[in-house]
Amino acid sequence: ARNYLLPRGLAEPATEGKVREIERITAVRARKERRAEEQARALAERLQNMVVRVPARVGEGGKLFGSVSTRAIAAALKKEGVEVDRKQLHIGEPIKAVGRYRVQARLHPGTQASFWVEVIGDDA
Repeated sequence: ARNYLLPRGLAEPATEGKVREIERITAVRARKERRAEEQARALAERLQNMVVRVPARVGEGGKLFGSVSTRAIAAALKKEGVEVDRKQLHIGEPIKAVGRYRVQARLHPGTQASFWVEVIGDDA
């Protein structure tokens, strides 16, 4: 430590003040993590079995022009008053037709929710 770590600033002596500071930082980090997990559980409870309608341009036979993306689903959720990042949404297969689809939201490690996305035509 004296020859390598301390001279390069990669380590510091374990004084009482430093130990208390690290304990305080650890406690703050744990509180933030607990709060984030509680918020994720509350959001998962709210999302569970929710039906979100996403309008899309439809051609003949109920086929879409393009597909419904996670960005469109996140925007529809935001209109419903639910704030979810599009990166947290997972669609099994690309949504390319009108209908009802199951979507997974991975909100926090160990906290997931699934909800329905109903794709409807623009004119509906």
